[in-house]
Amino acid sequence: MTYVNTRSSSVSIADRLAAMFKAVKEALDRRQMYRRTVAELNALSDRDLADLGMARCDIAAAAHQATCLS
Repeated sequence: MTYVNTRSSSVSIADRLAAMFKAVKEALDRRQMYRRTVAELNALSDRDLADLGMARCDIAAAAHQATCLS
């Protein structure tokens, strides 16, 4: 029995590089958003944080959840 491979590799190196650069840019954007969120929450007083229902120790987790870092 003979098999014919009709699947061609249509993904070029340029496509792979473009996808890689896009992924890196998205990761850097998410990291920047995380850092900005942490800075903004750290700037709040303890009372303002309590009004939001969070403690100062929850800032990193809240920023992580907001930016979906993994």
